[in-house]
Amino acid sequence: MMIEDFFSILHNQNLDEILKTYPIVMDFLANYRLEDIAKDKPFIEALDQAYDEILEEFGVDQYSMLLSLHSFLKTFTSEETALASVSSLTILGGFNKSREAENVSLKIQSGEIISIVGPTGSGKSRLLNDIECLAQADTPTGRKILVNDSEIDEDSRFEIEGKLVAQLSQNMNFVMDLTVQEFLEMHAKSRLTPKAETVIEKCFTCANDLAGEKFSKDTKVTQLSGGQSRALMIADTAFMSNSPIVLIDEIENAGIDRRQAIELLARNDKIILVSTHDPLLALSADKRVVIKNGGMYKIIETSEEEKQSLAAIEKLDNIQHMLRQKLRFGHCITEDIFENLHIR
Repeated sequence: MMIEDFFSILHNQNLDEILKTYPIVMDFLANYRLEDIAKDKPFIEALDQAYDEILEEFGVDQYSMLLSLHSFLKTFTSEETALASVSSLTILGGFNKSREAENVSLKIQSGEIISIVGPTGSGKSRLLNDIECLAQADTPTGRKILVNDSEIDEDSRFEIEGKLVAQLSQNMNFVMDLTVQEFLEMHAKSRLTPKAETVIEKCFTCANDLAGEKFSKDTKVTQLSGGQSRALMIADTAFMSNSPIVLIDEIENAGIDRRQAIELLARNDKIILVSTHDPLLALSADKRVVIKNGGMYKIIETSEEEKQSLAAIEKLDNIQHMLRQKLRFGHCITEDIFENLHIR
């Protein structure tokens, strides 16, 4: 936010309106013991009426405090510009497990979905890890990651604010003893999410749509199952995170609606990379990276012929989903099911 725009907002908007857009401003005010400042007046006017001795106690005048607030908001809103700033991600090959050169590189444009396929233990997760840490030829694979065709400087690479990459791993374990509602509120507040209550409701509803077993807002996050935890984090990433790059490790093992999850995450022109053994997900991607012996073996662009086969694969997938649902709800699997489906 430009300093001129910032001061215009402070002069013209009531504090309660500013807090709706930037709820974290209340934390800033609390640091100066100004929680009780008038909320129904423009910020500058409300600050004029605040006790001068409070500002004197902290050794600041009104102007320097406003500059501090501008810096504070600039730090916490740096993630807002991340999505717009990333138009491409390039993976430059390094080495496989035998230290043979990967003669492969891949440039991914915003909005593309890339699947990563290969046997268990072949190195799919290692590729995701290289992307997550924006490797600069300093990991065991020697790969280098470019953003917008450029190398990443050390400060940008390791900064916490404005992270470029969101990763959803196979195992999601919570350690904070919060309810689902409290967890979502905390994330909305820390990310300065506009219309936080509406977004929180969307996240909760979406997570329950994705999960096999429903849960309530009062459920402790530590009590969620693996699939419920994954569903919650997918919804959280989709609706609250501005990270332009999303990495997903074997989503088919999460017990959730995986295609719906991918479609949800692929909104807003994000770059999606998903490690998978699932042919439906692999062929739904724009390209797939084949991993062999720890290295990128080849890149295959999904052909029109493969896309046409998706309908048949989806029918088979729907049959498997139906069988899973029957097992989950205590039904028996008998031959007449397959007869009705004309499968023998």
